[in-house]
Amino acid sequence: MSKALKKILDEQVKKYNSIEFIEKDPISIPHLFTLKQDIEIAGFFAATIAWGNRTSILNSCKKMMEAMDYAPYDFLIHHEENDLKRFMGIKHRTFNETDLFYFIHFLQGYYQQHHTLEVAFNLSKENNMKDRLMAFHGYFFSIEHPHRTQKHVSTPIKNSACKRLNMYLRWMVRQDNNGVDFGLWKSIKPADLIMPMDVHVCNVAHHFGLIPENKSNWNMAQQLTDNLKKWDAKDPVKYDYALFSLGVNKLQL
Repeated sequence: MSKALKKILDEQVKKYNSIEFIEKDPISIPHLFTLKQDIEIAGFFAATIAWGNRTSILNSCKKMMEAMDYAPYDFLIHHEENDLKRFMGIKHRTFNETDLFYFIHFLQGYYQQHHTLEVAFNLSKENNMKDRLMAFHGYFFSIEHPHRTQKHVSTPIKNSACKRLNMYLRWMVRQDNNGVDFGLWKSIKPADLIMPMDVHVCNVAHHFGLIPENKSNWNMAQQLTDNLKKWDAKDPVKYDYALFSLGVNKLQL
């Protein structure tokens, strides 16, 4: 954990934690909205399908938002079964109409009982993120659901890195003055977040010796986060900006 490496990564955080880089990132989808519930819902859908080509991700997300009249909270609360026809044909890779319909069904029932999706990530008696995400997964699939849809919401119980959920939580929890992450949820501290570990973050982290194995799983994500806490104990996942940008832009390491 050298000072030289910290300096490199801090410079990358400063460069990429900027509204200038929102446009081509999935976080641009919740940034289309101002209502808290709209941001939560749009962010949840965007994070759920955030794998593969980013242009394709954004196109798929915009189709979903358009089908909800760009008012996802109002749509979820008030839609009728006949309104679901507009989602036919909307899919992203293996996330298809079956999965989309279940998400809509669950979220409709959820928001009829709760004011914010934050509650669903506070069901564990423990404050650690592993237990929070396992509890969320159990709750999200606590009603009748298609078995196939379970693969679209990860859980650490299977040693998954839970990249998309951790990314979503970064969006909702982190707060600074840079205008990228929203900082809407206060019951979870930035210090409790786990690094969203995709292939880019994993490769760069391993290259720099921040993790012992070039494997994207929960154990490696936890180890990476713990190492980054040595530099910033209160906000370790800010380094997501640095590690991801170095990887995706194939910068010289």
